[in-house]
Amino acid sequence: MTTKQTKTLAVDGADLVYDVRGPLPPAGGSPVLLMVGQPMSAEGFDALAAEFTDRTVVTYDPRGLGRSVRTDGRTDNTPQQQAADLHRLIAELDAGPVDVFASSGGAVTALELVATHPGDVATLVAHEPPINAVLPDAGAAERARGLFHEAYQAKGRGAGMAAFITMTSWQGEFTDDYFAQPAPDPAMFGMPADDDGTRDDPLLSTASWAVTDYRPDPAALAASGTRIVIAVGEESAGTYTARTALGTAALLGQEATVFPSHHGGFLGGEFGYAGKPPEFAAKLREVLAAG
Repeated sequence: MTTKQTKTLAVDGADLVYDVRGPLPPAGGSPVLLMVGQPMSAEGFDALAAEFTDRTVVTYDPRGLGRSVRTDGRTDNTPQQQAADLHRLIAELDAGPVDVFASSGGAVTALELVATHPGDVATLVAHEPPINAVLPDAGAAERARGLFHEAYQAKGRGAGMAAFITMTSWQGEFTDDYFAQPAPDPAMFGMPADDDGTRDDPLLSTASWAVTDYRPDPAALAASGTRIVIAVGEESAGTYTARTALGTAALLGQEATVFPSHHGGFLGGEFGYAGKPPEFAAKLREVLAAG
């Protein structure tokens, strides 16, 4: 097991907490492998990082999430701000261009990082970025997002998560049939219906809407010099994030690369949404080596 060192980087408006597994500068000739999530924090990558003991792996908590405390008085999560934070973190590592594996909202942040700081990243593997603008039914996707937010505001986290899961597991475009459904019961997903009164969940509130509202700049990405691979889970086929992955890949003139498992395919069983970390890591290793 590679020893994990936890460090803190003070940036404008936040203290970013990050973990380093392995030496800096990295040994063996491979770049640092930076793993980025949103709204997931570093611990979500523990199982995947454990599969890369031959590389230096860095994970971090985005500002305002997990251990990274904000001091800027804001609660919104934007790809632009988080990309600026990652740029500072990569500079702090002082290890040259890094490889990045980025998941979900973290993949959106990573696309912004490549567009605005092209020298920071050698290869980016962006796994299922949730970007509404690349969908043919973008307006309907925004409406579906509004429904889980409304459920959260009205009845709390259980109702909001039930509506969120219903949205993200729906097959195909968001049609009239989708919007005609009754509101899902949280008990269907094993969640309590009790309302604890909080309304600051980064996934269910409007705090992270800038992530799904993001519009990639294909010209800037193409000019960056970074090798970009858009990834999609084999079990995600037809779902919202699979469709956004395919749409983002098409925008960049490529086909999405299929990875094992689902949207959280790299997760260990401790999160209740287990993927296949060894198989996922093997595919990631293969994709990174192809660069």
